[in-house]
Amino acid sequence: MQALYDTIGTRYSTYRRPDPRIARAVHAELRRDATIVNLGAGVGSYEPGGRDLIAVEPSGLMISQRPRSAPPVVQARAELVPFRDGAFDVAMAILSIHHWSDIERGLLEARRVAKRQVVILTWIGFGEDFWLLDYLPQIREIDESLFPSIEDLAQILGPLRVIPVPIPHDCTDGFLCAYWRRPHAYLDEGVRSAISTFSRIQDFKDGLRSLEKDLQSGEWKQRYDHLFHSESVDYGYRVVVTKWEAS
Repeated sequence: MQALYDTIGTRYSTYRRPDPRIARAVHAELRRDATIVNLGAGVGSYEPGGRDLIAVEPSGLMISQRPRSAPPVVQARAELVPFRDGAFDVAMAILSIHHWSDIERGLLEARRVAKRQVVILTWIGFGEDFWLLDYLPQIREIDESLFPSIEDLAQILGPLRVIPVPIPHDCTDGFLCAYWRRPHAYLDEGVRSAISTFSRIQDFKDGLRSLEKDLQSGEWKQRYDHLFHSESVDYGYRVVVTKWEAS
């Protein structure tokens, strides 16, 4: 993750601005009085304000883009968190576990340092067919091989509560599915630079040329016109929560 985001994260804070509706879904699971550690914190997206929080992030480039007002950050990996057992009430991880070199170890570290709760924003597969796959079908194999299933997470963390997070059509956080109703965005190199999936696709030029052609001809609009009748779509993003009693 450190090497990846030191390479692709140059303009991350420009294109990956936290969406307030997703923020509400995450923050609703965080107790107001909780002490929090944010693992794989990046530039600090979705860190709740006014809380006792420490960020853990391996990439120096990402750390350099954190706002001056952001909570303190420690440069370290989620797989080896430099805090004692039970140091926090809550461990959170926002769209980061799929970048960890050892997901199981990172999740066990999250549980080790959190006394009461782990809150994760993750992805479990396309809840509905995502039209971009018609142009870049390799995305499915790439991303589905990276993200753990709910069953995998439960095996490591224990019983879970799973909350669907529909993606609004004007989502401000530019992750892969954020532009589902703004297809021209995927032709923007800056947009793609903030989506890690594109760094893993060996050749996406032909697919994007087909997309551009269909946008210019009106074929895309004709084929996917039904999307403009939806304000949000479930593309498989989930808030996953586990709780246990403090010992």
